[in-house]
Amino acid sequence: MNKKYRITSKFRFTAFLVVAILCIFTIIGTLTGINTVSSSSMNQYNQVKVELGDTLWEIASEYGPADMDVRQVVHEICQLNDITAGQLEAGQKIIVPVYL
Repeated sequence: MNKKYRITSKFRFTAFLVVAILCIFTIIGTLTGINTVSSSSMNQYNQVKVELGDTLWEIASEYGPADMDVRQVVHEICQLNDITAGQLEAGQKIIVPVYL
């Protein structure tokens, strides 16, 4: 008793096959990590422990690039850490962007 199947609509059958193959490739790609991206422009940060007497201006001067305005580095540090310059305390750990 062999049943024979008959394709009534070639368009629907082809569309089904294409969708099924795309789903299979997507699942396999996701599981194997084929589509992962690594970038050299990924943000990197240093963690800095604030010492007694440190100011945000000094930290920005030390860790920021020489060709960048210190005010801009201070602004970025403040935004990253959700602080203002007056909220800096000794012993506090802040993150500072690494400029390549």
